[in-house]
Amino acid sequence: MFKKFLEKSFLKSLGPGFLLAGAAIGVSHLVQATRAGAEFGFSLIWVLLLACLSKYPFLEFGPRYTAATGKDLITGYKELGKFSYYTYIAITLGTMFVIQASVTIVTAGLAEQLFHLGWSPFIWSAIILAFCIALLWIGKYGGLDFSMKIIVSLLTLVTLISVIFAFNTGTLEHTLSASTPSYWNLGGIAFLIAFMGWMPIPLDASVWHSMWTREKAKNSHRALSVKNSFIDFNVGYLSASFIGLLFLLLGALVMFGRGESFSKNSVVFAGQLIELYQFLLGNWSYLLVSIAALITMLSTTLTVADAYPRVLSEVIIPQEKENEKTLHKKTNLYRMGLILIPIFSLSILYFTDKNFTYLVDFASGLSFLSAPVLAYFNFKLVKSKISAENRPGKAYQIFSWICLWILILFGIGYLYVQFN
Repeated sequence: MFKKFLEKSFLKSLGPGFLLAGAAIGVSHLVQATRAGAEFGFSLIWVLLLACLSKYPFLEFGPRYTAATGKDLITGYKELGKFSYYTYIAITLGTMFVIQASVTIVTAGLAEQLFHLGWSPFIWSAIILAFCIALLWIGKYGGLDFSMKIIVSLLTLVTLISVIFAFNTGTLEHTLSASTPSYWNLGGIAFLIAFMGWMPIPLDASVWHSMWTREKAKNSHRALSVKNSFIDFNVGYLSASFIGLLFLLLGALVMFGRGESFSKNSVVFAGQLIELYQFLLGNWSYLLVSIAALITMLSTTLTVADAYPRVLSEVIIPQEKENEKTLHKKTNLYRMGLILIPIFSLSILYFTDKNFTYLVDFASGLSFLSAPVLAYFNFKLVKSKISAENRPGKAYQIFSWICLWILILFGIGYLYVQFN
């Protein structure tokens, strides 16, 4: 009876939203959100909320477009014209290696913190990427889909309990009364943009989500539904946004409240992150939280490792050219990307693994600067390329325009500060 309920309910359609959350709950949360709280207390909560709010419509437009048309966003960009299509390709090629490198180096720090083998972050990164390649080569979407549902739920519960404990540690008063550093300067604004860039996830993840939505429908043999995709998106996106707030609160209450800051070394940073939970929950939590944090970052690394090869294979063999022969070639292209992208990412890590926060800030800053462009493309697609009943309503369109201008103005402000 319960099985029949799952088959008939929207729960069976959940999956791409959890993959989105799995990709989101990683560097942006464990690193950027906790750093924001540790360095600026509660003062950047408004930035977190603004980032999540302003990206919402454009990330939601990805699964909406796919559910309404059966096509992924890459196909949609091609329909908009050469400019949008090749601009997206340029953005992807310009960011994918550094994004893969930055999520992997954080995972590497957590792995060394858990196992204490004395290996460098570079060695750990190579092992982690090899593991991701093997898992995706064999398991593909099914294993990824199943694992995300467990990981996201577990992390939400553990982090929520930790934040509740944090409000009872006696540091709240100090966090509220302590002088907050100004972020209206070159360094502060650079961090704001980096923080917003991946909070809760880069905007190009809308393309990944559209491809996962199509893949989910193909694997489950179920017709796409705009209503179900909207519910699925909200489950994943709102979970990721809420957990981002929890991590900021952890950083503010424990690190800022005690006058401490995070290290720029990935292994040391990982140790400090685990100590947050130890301080709140006790020494017994060390192993549990270490494993949970590592699995969380591994899920992000795995998701990113899956997404970019999918994008590249779709660019080379677009959806409209798929047939029995080209699907085999597409699988081979995907597997080729699984190997080549990590190799180039490792070459970046070879030179930057000693200062991982710089790499993370650089990658997330690039993502934020490209966000208004992708947001406009997504907005244009759902306004002109899907049926009228599936388009956003007038109020939602006005809200989307406001969000688009927020992204544009922050990007212009960042460039102005950088070059003046």
